[in-house]
Amino acid sequence: MKKIIHIDMDAFYASVEIRENPALRGKPVIVGGDPHSRGVVSTCSYEARKFGIHSGMAASIAFRRCPDAIFLRPNFALYKEASRKIRSIFLDYTDLVEPLSLDEAYLDVTINKRGIPYATRTAREIKKRIFQETGGLTASAGVSYNMFLAKIASDMQKPDGLTVITPEDAPGILRKLPIGKFYGVGKVTEKFMIEHGIRNGADLLRLSKEELICTFGKTGEYYYNVVRGMDDREITPEREAKSLGTESTFQQDITDMPELVSFLRQQAVEVAADLQKHSLKGKTITLKVKFFDFRTITRSRTIAEYTNDPEQINLVARELLLKTEAEKIPVRLIGVTVSNFYDPEPGESGGMIQPEFDFGEEL
Repeated sequence: MKKIIHIDMDAFYASVEIRENPALRGKPVIVGGDPHSRGVVSTCSYEARKFGIHSGMAASIAFRRCPDAIFLRPNFALYKEASRKIRSIFLDYTDLVEPLSLDEAYLDVTINKRGIPYATRTAREIKKRIFQETGGLTASAGVSYNMFLAKIASDMQKPDGLTVITPEDAPGILRKLPIGKFYGVGKVTEKFMIEHGIRNGADLLRLSKEELICTFGKTGEYYYNVVRGMDDREITPEREAKSLGTESTFQQDITDMPELVSFLRQQAVEVAADLQKHSLKGKTITLKVKFFDFRTITRSRTIAEYTNDPEQINLVARELLLKTEAEKIPVRLIGVTVSNFYDPEPGESGGMIQPEFDFGEEL
């Protein structure tokens, strides 16, 4: 039986900012765009979440809900530094690490480097080391025998929680679980399901595979399996990226295209700043979209001139996004990557280089 851990950092960006400035502790902190422009919320502290604020929300709406909130522009270099420390801790236990974003990852510790026989003990040790080695950042962990259940578990006792779902416990937990808590069921799908009498796992269990596929298409088979605790996905470690980019996982799935476009613009600015910092320009711009049902697509375009201009990157990424199903299907993650770099000293490497950066794919 597999031993899977899902680690999810608690309000990561906001927590890093609070670590850097302890005077922010206990206050509603929002990291994201300008509340008086078209910016969006990247993440927020738990104090801000009490006002119904969440990632992906327009910053202007967040401001109306909590005018006293402290708005901070993202400091991605700081977050990536903390993320690299966290990833190095993961790799002390297993090479089977699948990052979902800067603050979230799956680990397969069935056979681990430390020879620890219990995944729960491993998760507890990892949480303790994260807290000690990152200056007080906390993580929530879920432990189970597959990725879906580990993800469900990590969300059950946030913040700073540790939840284990055993094969014996899984059926009872899944039957009682509200339908909106199923990983992969976004707000739009949740509303549709409730309107059709599917309020929890027990209601979902009553439907046959054929009925679910008829109603939800290929995703119906996914719902049929996970409500029965079945998920045969393997953890796939990402290779070191020969590109430079960023990606973000939303706390709540998004179907509003203007929100996605605003978030994409913010990412383009970040990627351009990193390119300029390293004196790099690239010709290939890649958009990554992960939908609520785990389906991931990438769309790339190679332009005529090398660039590190945020407007150029945003323009191409936006055009690629508008050609996807993002407005119809809830989106969990989006990312922008630039590759195919230009070497300003062609005599050394033939004019083209593919430098390797830790932050091509965020953890």
